[in-house]
Amino acid sequence: MLEVIKPGLETSVQDLPGRIGYWEQGFPFSGPMDFWSFQLANLLVGNAPGGAGLECQFSGPTLRFQRDAVVAVTGADMAPELDGMPAPMWRSFTVRAGQTLALGFARLGARSYLAIAGGIDTPPVLGSRATFHQAGIGGMEGHALKKGQAVPVAESADGAEGRAGRQVIAARRPPLTGEKNWQIEVVPGPNDDWIDEAGHARFLSSDWLLQARSNRTGFRLTGPDWTFTKLATDKGPEHGEHPSNILDHGYPVGTINLCGQTPIILVNDAPSTGGFINPYTVPLAVFWKLAQSKPNDVYRFKSITLEAAQDMRREINRICTEESIEAV
Repeated sequence: MLEVIKPGLETSVQDLPGRIGYWEQGFPFSGPMDFWSFQLANLLVGNAPGGAGLECQFSGPTLRFQRDAVVAVTGADMAPELDGMPAPMWRSFTVRAGQTLALGFARLGARSYLAIAGGIDTPPVLGSRATFHQAGIGGMEGHALKKGQAVPVAESADGAEGRAGRQVIAARRPPLTGEKNWQIEVVPGPNDDWIDEAGHARFLSSDWLLQARSNRTGFRLTGPDWTFTKLATDKGPEHGEHPSNILDHGYPVGTINLCGQTPIILVNDAPSTGGFINPYTVPLAVFWKLAQSKPNDVYRFKSITLEAAQDMRREINRICTEESIEAV
């Protein structure tokens, strides 16, 4: 149904919650990084919140529609245009057969989400349509969109006009402001006892620069050096030589993985295990901030409790319902 005229930068098919239950075999959950914006896009067009759509990173695709459809674009502002005319964000609208929808460079935020009524209908792999680039599975032949591909879309139960003319209530959208400074909430652990008191204070009071060498596997940060407790410096040889080395163990989703002196936030396509310590973990409810930040943005971390992180996730779950959608 969708002809790819221009693929954009690593535009991929994703669904929610992604590929669950296969991490121990090397397949992470993948899925959309900003699942807040992703679910709202699906709700706008009448899909289930987790239905397969497109994640567009930094620069979006140009797509020609082969039949009438209802679509919605949320997340980063990539100045969408329909046949060269501005198209709305955070609102469902009709695209006619033969029309072209183009997303440009992200002017605000970093990742946009395109939902189409009926949902993208690529074959599921291990229970999910989500694209996992490193293994070449899911999505369109296992990788990002390519020029000339035809992306299949299922028929919408609501018909060609579907649920056009609906928008997300402004107060229910992720608050993208264009600021380059982000407060990123973290929960201590699982290896916070390997960092000394001065190291914790330095981590939470310093600016951390997001490196360009960041992707859906990990977000690399530049900042001050870490300092360690005796657990890290007076340990058995099986733990490795550097203070950040530890006997291989499982990595939580969102963990801040300390590779030497370089912290790497492990995100949607990250490995499940390794031999580095993890002093803090970014809750999933904060991933939308990671998704919408750009290289050279600055993170300042704030320590919160596990209970507070769970409350943040419950609030996003509460927002991502039909109650956040209104008629235009």
